[in-house]
Amino acid sequence: MLLVVPIAVSAGKYMLGDRSVSWQSADRSSAGLLPPAAEHPEALVRVFAARTVRWRGIFAVHSWIVVKPANATRYTRYDYTAWGDPIRVNGFVADGRWFGDLPQLIAAADGEEAAAMIPKIEAAIKSYKLNAYGDYRAWPGPNSNTFVAAALAAVPELRTTLPPTAIGKDYPWDGGWIGWTPSGTGIRATLGGYAGLTLGWIEGIELNVLGAVLGLDLRRPAIKLPGLGRIGLSAV
Repeated sequence: MLLVVPIAVSAGKYMLGDRSVSWQSADRSSAGLLPPAAEHPEALVRVFAARTVRWRGIFAVHSWIVVKPANATRYTRYDYTAWGDPIRVNGFVADGRWFGDLPQLIAAADGEEAAAMIPKIEAAIKSYKLNAYGDYRAWPGPNSNTFVAAALAAVPELRTTLPPTAIGKDYPWDGGWIGWTPSGTGIRATLGGYAGLTLGWIEGIELNVLGAVLGLDLRRPAIKLPGLGRIGLSAV
């Protein structure tokens, strides 16, 4: 019931909402979540997620990272996609709607804190091994969420985790089936992304069943349900 009912509700929301429009005509313009880069001199790091394209949005979100060093006049957005070169740099508007869906802020850092994170994030992206054409797999990974989880593991000081609807975040990008969580505050065991268990202060308690995540956040009380995501206090 905890797996099927939330996914059924999410499917109903999809069918009744505007995410069922054609992906070719869907809005990909700025959602207004970032100030003009030239008017924000401080360094900046943002992690966003939005429901993925078409029916897959019933189950999953697509996540990406935006960075801007101090005094830079433009943002740099990093995505991992199924088409073209897997790692796309500035392929989309930094805070753009993802094929019509409004992005959700997952994590934020500014100023000196962000400035210290950016080189680590960029180094993690540069050394990401699953970067060849054909490496992308929507399920169970590696996908966009696997890529972002790997980058977040380089900056545990950001103290964040991807939402339960970020299918692929539990895929072992480093080849290890048991290890620290990306936040560095717990442990994670995963069977190739198909099943797993996560226990961490930032991540909470998460059970992965074929990519569907059930969990509890004790730090900022909330329940985590497949399809519907996080219900409770905001994680940001």
